[in-house]
Amino acid sequence: MRFNESWLREWANPKLDTKQLVHQLTMAGLEVDGVEPAAAAFTGVVVAEVRETAPHPDADKLTLCQVFDGDSTFQVVCGASNVRPGLRVPFARVGAVLPGDFRIKPAKLRGQPSEGMLCGASELGLEDLIDGLLELPDDAPLGRDIRDYLQLDDQVIEVDLTPNRADCLSVRGIAREVSVLNSVPLTEPAIAPVAAAHDEQFPVAISVPESCPRYLGRIIRGINPSAQSPLWMVERLRRAGLRPIDPVVDVTNYVLLELGQPMHAFDLAKLEAGINVRLAQEGETVELLDGQSLTLRDDTLVIADAAQVLALAGVMGGKASAVSDATQDIFLECAFFAPLAIAGKARRYGLHTDSSHRFERGVDPSLQALAMERATALIIEIAGGEAGPVSEASSPEHVPQPTEISLSAERAQALLGRALPEHEITDILARLGMAVTETSPGHWQVRAPSWRFDMAIEQDLVEELARVYGYDRLPTRLPTIQGGSVSRSETQLSARRLSDLLCARGYLEAITYTFVDPAMQAALAPSTQPLALTNPISSELAVMRTTLWAGLLTAAQRNLNRQVNRLRLFEQGLRFVPEAGGALLQEPMLAGLVFGSARPQHFDDATRKVDFLDVKGDVEALLAAGGQQDYRFEAAEHEVLHPGQSARITLDGQEAGWLGRLHPALAAKLDLPTDIYLFELRKDVIEQARVPAFSALSDQPSVRRDLAFVVPEEVTAGALLDGVRRACDSRLREVRLFDVYQGDGIQKGSKSLALGLTFQDRSSTLRDAEINDLVAGVLTLLKQEFNASLRE
Repeated sequence: MRFNESWLREWANPKLDTKQLVHQLTMAGLEVDGVEPAAAAFTGVVVAEVRETAPHPDADKLTLCQVFDGDSTFQVVCGASNVRPGLRVPFARVGAVLPGDFRIKPAKLRGQPSEGMLCGASELGLEDLIDGLLELPDDAPLGRDIRDYLQLDDQVIEVDLTPNRADCLSVRGIAREVSVLNSVPLTEPAIAPVAAAHDEQFPVAISVPESCPRYLGRIIRGINPSAQSPLWMVERLRRAGLRPIDPVVDVTNYVLLELGQPMHAFDLAKLEAGINVRLAQEGETVELLDGQSLTLRDDTLVIADAAQVLALAGVMGGKASAVSDATQDIFLECAFFAPLAIAGKARRYGLHTDSSHRFERGVDPSLQALAMERATALIIEIAGGEAGPVSEASSPEHVPQPTEISLSAERAQALLGRALPEHEITDILARLGMAVTETSPGHWQVRAPSWRFDMAIEQDLVEELARVYGYDRLPTRLPTIQGGSVSRSETQLSARRLSDLLCARGYLEAITYTFVDPAMQAALAPSTQPLALTNPISSELAVMRTTLWAGLLTAAQRNLNRQVNRLRLFEQGLRFVPEAGGALLQEPMLAGLVFGSARPQHFDDATRKVDFLDVKGDVEALLAAGGQQDYRFEAAEHEVLHPGQSARITLDGQEAGWLGRLHPALAAKLDLPTDIYLFELRKDVIEQARVPAFSALSDQPSVRRDLAFVVPEEVTAGALLDGVRRACDSRLREVRLFDVYQGDGIQKGSKSLALGLTFQDRSSTLRDAEINDLVAGVLTLLKQEFNASLRE
């Protein structure tokens, strides 16, 4: 929100200089982003009148002008196309200093003397509105310093408002704050109802009252299309960052800045039958004032007549019904739109306007009639015309009602750390426009004003007391922290525990966007249609990720492009998987990426590339953290992973995640090395922990038997280990794979798996016969289930 200080001081004028005023606003929560002069520094420029003009004898594009400054007449050579007798303009006398330290001296231009310079806006450091001299009103006082006349010794203040303070998106709103903070009167301009000069009305109707509870319109006939906005209005718009266009548009923009009410004017001749505030039909189109053509969705609120969509409600008007240089009759409108009906609609279509910015945050629902009268009076004053009666369509039950909130002095003291006098509490609230009723000593019922729609609970009122009383006046002390332990389930691992474990194994934690490049997402999950963002911050961050690998692979690309040759990254976060019926599964995951050497470079360690088993060891360490023993790694294919080096991880038959090497085809598509390894685990599964239980130690000796089995090539070691466990009873304490062999002495299509079986009884020493019986049972089961035989 930009505004000039002199305009604000017309509403509320405390005895503070600019620096003090800016500090006060910031301390009250209206953070000031910047303060800059309204115009660049210059001196010696006054109001003057061009009395006579004549062509330059030696230059076709120059004019000899006789310029009167109220005291003397000077000859000035001017090249502006709009110079003419009777024109009042800024005149830089000899000796004047213009922006950029440009000094005016007597000169000769093509042989003719020139005693000064007639100035356009750019010469004064202002924005050029026309190509030529800055034209001043006919009643501009001759000889008056132009800085004084245009009030250029002014400051432009820009405040950065939080979304809850939409009531300050106007000079009136800021002035209310200044008035409250300094206990100075609020001087509002007199806004009287404009009497109807005719009885013509244009019908208005609302089809969606919950989205638009109030809509006002008024016909103004016979305006002067060639009228010019007054200089005082042009300057205030310019200093607020708005470019003047024509009187009707300028007035609606002025009311927007002054009161905070967005307004719009239609060319009455371009409207048919009546106005209807409704939802767009799917596929309906509209061309906006900025030239964009939009295809609308059926949840978009629009202003329409009987023939077409006229405007995107609360955002921007349409080109087909816009006011032009030929417009003589207008339909002036303003409305109250529910914030939720407007929120996000502008961004969905790639738009952001002053109107949408205000309606999304909230506009005073009681402001529309006042704004209509103010705009009507200004238009008639500037461009003439005759106003008709105001047409209104409203749904009172959908108009927001003032909030009633209970407040106690005890609660205020607890939150502020200081007891405020009761009379000061009621005074502050009253100055804020709130109706305060004492219900009992130290307790009040407070009704918020219509413009403070951010007031909802008691804490909101206490925050207002703190702002106005002064944060710097409140006591400062350290909070008291109550001791106590945090209860945590023994059957649940913490995310911190998993992070610490991976960091200890050399991984770095990454945090990537939950929205990713559609091309990357399509490469990783071509069969899944991700949720697309309505208003992405960029085309490369346009869909929600269905796997954390999207962010990790993007991070890998950036690191590899910067010559990083060893990566060990992990991330914990949500993936977003669309489900049937339009639901979205938000599933917490833990994912990792590994590339490069197995260990950091060291002088006494040969460099070795990381392989599948290295990463499997890291994953097994994660899975073992909770004490679970029933995880299984099953050979399976995944569209992202190498078909010969990928595994599905399960726990009690429940899928826990995937592990494997990046698919070569995908690596080539993403311009990545093929020796990247990935894993992704479901956190709800891997965070399951088993409560530790005591198991008595045996004092009996253990016996180990090593057996090498020849099995078909497709038999997995895990399946063979499970078979051994099924064949034995509790006397089998451990079974471990210690060798895999294929080659000489082993038939083609087979392999040798060497297992170490450790037996131990808890109460007695095992005899050879018992051990032989156990081994025989193992041989029999493995022969039956896997066609396994002992290797000779």
